[in-house]
Amino acid sequence: MWITPEEVLLANALWVSERANPFFILQRRKGHGKGGGITGLLVGTLDVVLDSSARVAPYRILHQTGDSQIFWSIACGSSRKEITEHWEWLEANLLQTLSIFDNEDDITTFVKGKIQGIMAEENKSRLAQEDEDSGKFREAELKMRKLFGMPEEEKLVNYYSCSYWKGRVPRQGWLYLSVNHICFYSFLLGKEVTLIVQWTDVTQLEKNATLVFPESVRVSTRDTQHFFSMFLNINDTFKLMEQLANIAMRQLLDNEGFAADRSLPKPCKTLKNVSALKRDLDARAKNERYRALFRLTHDERLDGHTDCTLWTPFAKMHVVGQMFVSNNYICFASREEDMCQLIIPLREVSIVEKADSSSVLPSPLSISTKNKMTFLFANLKDRDFLVQRISDFLQRTPERLWSEGDQLPLSGQSGTPSPTTPTFPSSPLSSGAGEPLQQQQPQPQQQRYYCPDLPTAKQGLLRIYQTDVPEEIMGPKATKEKMKEEAWNIHFFEFGRGVCMYRTSKTRELVLNGIPESLRGELWLLFSGAQNEMATHPGYYAELVEQAMGRCTLATEEIERDLHRSMPEHHAFQNEMGIAALRRVLTAYAYRNPNIGYCQAMNIVTSVLLLYCTEEEAFWLLVALCERMLPDYYNTRVVGALVDQGVFEELTRECLPLLYEHMQELGVISTISLSWFLTLFLSVMPFHSAVLLVDCFFYEGIKLVFQVSLAVLHANMELLMACNDEGEAMTILGRYLDNVVNKQTVSPPIPHLHALLTSGDEPPPEIDVFELIKASYEKFGSLRADVIEQMRFKQRLKVIQSLEDTAKRSVVRAIMTDSAFTIEELEELYVLFKAKHIMSCYWGASSTAAERHDPSLPYLEQYRIDLGQFCQLFSALGPWGCGIHTPTLASRLFRLLDQNKDGLINFKEFVTGLSGMYHGDMTEKLKLLYKLHLPPALCPEEAESALEATQFFTDDDTLQDSPFLSHLDFLVQEVTEGEEVKETGDSGNGDSEDKKEEKVKDYKYYLRMWAKEKEPKKETIKDLPRMNQEQFIELCKTLYNMFSEDTLEQELYHAIATVASLLLRIGEVGKKFSNNGSGKKVLEPPAQPQPPPSADGPEREDSNGEGSSGQQSLICKALAEAQLETVGPPGGGPSGAGGSDEEGKDDTSVSSYSVVSAGELQCEDIADDTVLIGCGGNGAGDKRRGSAPDADWSITFEQVLASMLTEPALVDYFENKRDIQGKMAACKTQRAVERQISSSSDHELAQLST
Repeated sequence: MWITPEEVLLANALWVSERANPFFILQRRKGHGKGGGITGLLVGTLDVVLDSSARVAPYRILHQTGDSQIFWSIACGSSRKEITEHWEWLEANLLQTLSIFDNEDDITTFVKGKIQGIMAEENKSRLAQEDEDSGKFREAELKMRKLFGMPEEEKLVNYYSCSYWKGRVPRQGWLYLSVNHICFYSFLLGKEVTLIVQWTDVTQLEKNATLVFPESVRVSTRDTQHFFSMFLNINDTFKLMEQLANIAMRQLLDNEGFAADRSLPKPCKTLKNVSALKRDLDARAKNERYRALFRLTHDERLDGHTDCTLWTPFAKMHVVGQMFVSNNYICFASREEDMCQLIIPLREVSIVEKADSSSVLPSPLSISTKNKMTFLFANLKDRDFLVQRISDFLQRTPERLWSEGDQLPLSGQSGTPSPTTPTFPSSPLSSGAGEPLQQQQPQPQQQRYYCPDLPTAKQGLLRIYQTDVPEEIMGPKATKEKMKEEAWNIHFFEFGRGVCMYRTSKTRELVLNGIPESLRGELWLLFSGAQNEMATHPGYYAELVEQAMGRCTLATEEIERDLHRSMPEHHAFQNEMGIAALRRVLTAYAYRNPNIGYCQAMNIVTSVLLLYCTEEEAFWLLVALCERMLPDYYNTRVVGALVDQGVFEELTRECLPLLYEHMQELGVISTISLSWFLTLFLSVMPFHSAVLLVDCFFYEGIKLVFQVSLAVLHANMELLMACNDEGEAMTILGRYLDNVVNKQTVSPPIPHLHALLTSGDEPPPEIDVFELIKASYEKFGSLRADVIEQMRFKQRLKVIQSLEDTAKRSVVRAIMTDSAFTIEELEELYVLFKAKHIMSCYWGASSTAAERHDPSLPYLEQYRIDLGQFCQLFSALGPWGCGIHTPTLASRLFRLLDQNKDGLINFKEFVTGLSGMYHGDMTEKLKLLYKLHLPPALCPEEAESALEATQFFTDDDTLQDSPFLSHLDFLVQEVTEGEEVKETGDSGNGDSEDKKEEKVKDYKYYLRMWAKEKEPKKETIKDLPRMNQEQFIELCKTLYNMFSEDTLEQELYHAIATVASLLLRIGEVGKKFSNNGSGKKVLEPPAQPQPPPSADGPEREDSNGEGSSGQQSLICKALAEAQLETVGPPGGGPSGAGGSDEEGKDDTSVSSYSVVSAGELQCEDIADDTVLIGCGGNGAGDKRRGSAPDADWSITFEQVLASMLTEPALVDYFENKRDIQGKMAACKTQRAVERQISSSSDHELAQLST
């Protein structure tokens, strides 16, 4: 490429001149190309270690005038071809012009100006990309693609200098982190190290420091471990690796590929060596931390943050912290944790103004809200810019984000499956369908399921169904409850009420002391962030219920089954109002997020939410739980709960090491903890105690669940250490949790089902839930949210890869009995198949597989590939290589396997096709090959042109005379033909009554046939349709191409030439028989069968010369188009006649085949036919007549099989067992990176050579 002219002082240092003229020199870098010696090795090593640009451009062109000692580099190239093109352009366009100049300075000025002009012209089309990425980074990306064979779709995120430990020897080189791969390259003293690992293959990613590997990053896969060390900034590198691995895990989990964020603000200046993708990922990480800190929705994007102070009227002081501004919120977090936190929705802001600065209060900013609260920020560094940004966001903020007339924003729709990302109008729904849901699925007018007239829960069910207990009976409990309410009212007065409330350590103390029942629903909405979503989407839930109710799906069936299992001991769910409210909330959410739909345990949590909230509030709380606070908990594989279960085990090992070792021996931790996390202790603890933990959970998040779980284990440590089996340990923990009581509740006690199942003579001691919470904070309160997130990442890799292994084993078990491959071969094939599907998702080969991926499907159908991916796998793994025609054969096999015609095949269909080619006997292989040349495998475009098809159906009058083509289709024609043949002897009288009986019989017969069609039946060779001449020509072409690389190529050509000649004659005689036989309805009496003509008489030429020779010339022409040579005539001998006697069993062509085998095909005929195929026919007339295929010519599979059996070379070829292990090994080495191959033949030749 042309480069900006730069001055070069030492032109020959480390370079070798290859071409020169008076004005230009073409040079090659030492260490590139042939030779180089020790100097070349040193230069190559320096280029890698120092990241010299010469590694990308080993060739360059310099400009120099005669007397000057200064050289100017004007072009560089990564290949000799590229640099030669530049050199030839210079010689053709500049040499003659430069010879005119007299002044050397003018020559140099002209050359520099010309090169800069060329560069300006070339860069016009890519100015946008140049603005995004620096030149240094684009150079590194080009280097990555060159070194590792990556396509253009693979985007580099960042690259780092580091050491890769190969054994105990570090190799200094460069680590390239792309969206889908981690790559390393090193070149030291002639030794090259190249490493490519897909992120989807990573099972563990750790940063550690040992004596052997000082401060290193360990990347583990299923097969091996890789260590990288000596980073300049290991923390930044490791964070980026975590992000990329997380993206890969998300892709495995729900097939959500990486998409760059196009809405990021442009940087003020181009950052050196930082790509746009790196900025994108950094922004994503900041957004995730911001949203998690303030419990905001997934469409919220952080615009920026700045240091400032906030005046806190309750403490009469300025609190130091940071202000965060996003598209819908202004938030504040104090530097000291839990000192103060504030969330101000922009929809609540009324006034933003700059106050007067002073030495006490520099750069103040006042923000007032609609509920008369004022917040004073100060010490803002760039106040004017901040006010402008807030003003811009305020102008974009509508009164409400969603109205009842808008399209319902649904989460996880087809096209962008994202079960944890609700999409609202501020982040438009990209379903790929282009139409609103209401237009896609028009529904008839139906009754409204959510309107004021229906009995809906407009307040918490607990208030509706709470029995009034006299105050004197409750006594101190009622007083305690009132004291709590009063404490919260005082807090509201001091700190504010609603979304804009100051949240401090005082707020946490009140939550830990228990939220009063009258305020529970309000505070749950506030702390979870659900109140913000509900406020911005008024009427959304009502419309969702209207559309969701009345539909019958798998989710609704599961919901109906579980409705009456949801807190059946509570009287609120012993009547229709409670059940109906629960049904509406669960159904609405299943409709909103079909990727989650409904999962067990959602009913228990939702029923508790309904006790304290209205239906709409409970719905938005469920949204917050499923999509933000408990991510991936309630999908089909409860991945989130399994991840947190792994985190809990790790925390147990750190905090309670002795107990952990003993519990691991019993295998009990994973058993007990899953229900604790999925139901937030609601299913294992008395209701009034568990609901206090829910209070703390909504304020603290998942950290509270871990703390309490550890506290439960710690409280029972002595008893658990004495356990001898899993059942005993579970009984101890179950009885402990059954007796955790809330002595301050004012509600009547609710019987706990688990407590009724415990046994024992002495009642166990009661445990106060407040004491349990207090103990959890005292002993394990040091847990931090960021530490938990770090541990979650580590466990997520392990859990998702474990689920992938489980899926693989399930798929292999499911198809093991239907395939002849071994378990190991099936597992390896599954890995290759899945990798092809995943690569297509992120390299854009085909988006259909990604769009139609459904994680809720059975494992066998989750991964599917399209035609392009199948062709690549077939070329690499298929035993039938056809050179440049391999893609054609692969396309036919794909159409044959794609039974539902959706353009995708699953793994079972893929293995079915391969198994037949590798492990079938000769009959099975030939049957598959035969079917590949019949519809639907053979396209109509391949079989015949539209004109020939029209002539076939319009010009042939004999077909119109057939009694079987009246008003029935072809299938009924065949069935009717069979019935008439079978009942020929019984239908002689032909009166009307017999006809009626026959009609009734036919009607019942068709019913039986329809029932039989529903039953799977094994296909026999007699079920295969006949093959016409077009299809036979394609079959011959395929066979010739298949044998082109075989060691016995000549013998196979002889054999196939003989078989083709024999089959052509069989088809010709069969055509004559079918035209003259008794099967046709003709006006004249049926002609008597003619005796077979003599082999040497003129009748043979008259009858077969124009037809047979012409058709053979057609085959010859087709084979010539395939650029394959045909062989000469084989040795004599009536081998065709010998094998044809066995083929007298075909009911439709017995007579024709008998005629052939009776002596018509002598060895001289076979020889003549073979010569005809080789030379293209006898005479111009034959070629003319053979230019169009004969529509009446056809053969059966039995005839093909019998003919093939007569040739030992063909029998040996198809009976030969082929090994797929070698092809899979070669494919596995290539799977690390999908190189772009120019032609299929090169790829196939490489495979065959292995």
